[in-house]
Amino acid sequence: MTSIKSRVRSFRLHFVSVALAIGVSSAKADWTDFRGPHGDGNVSASGDTKLIGFPLNWSETNNIKWKTEIPFRGWSTPIVQGGQVWVTTATEQGNDYFAICLDKENGKILFNEKVFHTDNPEPLGNGASMNSYATPSAAIEPGRVYVHFGSAGTACLDTKTAKVIWKRTDLPCRHYRGPSASPVLFENLLIVTFDGADLQYTAGLDKQTGATIWKTNRSVAWNDENAPDAMTREGDHRKSHGTPLLATVAGKPQLISVGAKASYGYDPRNGHELWRVEYNDWSSAPRPLFEKDIAYVVTGLTKRELLAIKADGHGNVTDTHVVWKLSNRIGKYASPLLVDGLIYTASDESFVTCIDTATGQVVWSERIGGKYAGSPIYADGRLYFFSQDGTTTVLKPGRTFQVLTSNKLDAGFMASPAADGKALFLRTKTHLYRVEASTAATR
Repeated sequence: MTSIKSRVRSFRLHFVSVALAIGVSSAKADWTDFRGPHGDGNVSASGDTKLIGFPLNWSETNNIKWKTEIPFRGWSTPIVQGGQVWVTTATEQGNDYFAICLDKENGKILFNEKVFHTDNPEPLGNGASMNSYATPSAAIEPGRVYVHFGSAGTACLDTKTAKVIWKRTDLPCRHYRGPSASPVLFENLLIVTFDGADLQYTAGLDKQTGATIWKTNRSVAWNDENAPDAMTREGDHRKSHGTPLLATVAGKPQLISVGAKASYGYDPRNGHELWRVEYNDWSSAPRPLFEKDIAYVVTGLTKRELLAIKADGHGNVTDTHVVWKLSNRIGKYASPLLVDGLIYTASDESFVTCIDTATGQVVWSERIGGKYAGSPIYADGRLYFFSQDGTTTVLKPGRTFQVLTSNKLDAGFMASPAADGKALFLRTKTHLYRVEASTAATR
């Protein structure tokens, strides 16, 4: 009898361990920040080929589980955890800032909490066509959601009540063309990034209280004080819009962050600068990618080079750690994807370009139409690209260009998508959709 019990116990432990292993490799993780659970737009972990059942085709009348109008204006990504979906929004002139929580199952708005008000918001200027006052995405963990509106304020809310736990309105920055960088959760910290016309820094806040634990200024020399043109003097060349990425390099955590005129590696626990690569570019928006100790960064808006950087350096490694660089049809706003050794980037010139990470060589570059602000995702062996006119183009990844289908919703995409379970959560300029295949036949 003891032997039988022992074998039963052993079987149960084996079954649980297998189930846990399957759970880790599944794509049912919550979408907890701007680009999902892995920070890179990949729904599944690297190497996971299990199909989840995401929809291939949809329209305003097909495979839409619900559609909810979102008030005001915001380009933040939907954040999904448990039974909730969170987005941020703000009035078009930037006076009032809101955190909105929807029921994941039916799209009903559960909370619409005004978190901040300002009488004199900084104008978006000529960035108004591409940006909003609610572009940074939230970050979430059990019981708490963190919303960030740049210098207008950062706050932590209780997910059960939407009541503010703490808030900060004393982190200064002249955004010049509006805030964009999303916050990042790491251990006991909420990391926020400010790359403005006047101040450029990254700060680690205590996620329990909001208190500043560390603050690190960008270290690159600007050399622009006597510049002849107004754009440079006004600080446009000191701006950046990108969200940093957490990575593990040689067994240690690292925050890879793209600023104006330089990209950086920081120790996320204390903000210490580990390395820096310099260049003459600014206003970068895409989030970095990382794989096998190589960081892939887009330098900015003008030259738009994609750099492959060995992330194990110390100090100024501009001349020693850049493995390759490419400037052919690199995406201006949308973050790239990395799948099976290939990077995919969508440009405003309607092209998607496929790049070999080993060599930096272009594998193919093909026109699919549209302009791209929202970032693509990889799910169920497909690449999904979301254009500003509301078209989603679905491609098969690989060294041969192949379009699988295209889908259209009424309003265009500025926000990036989220995924959870078998559903895509797509935010257009006016609505939030839950897109999900009703039957296997409609996928």
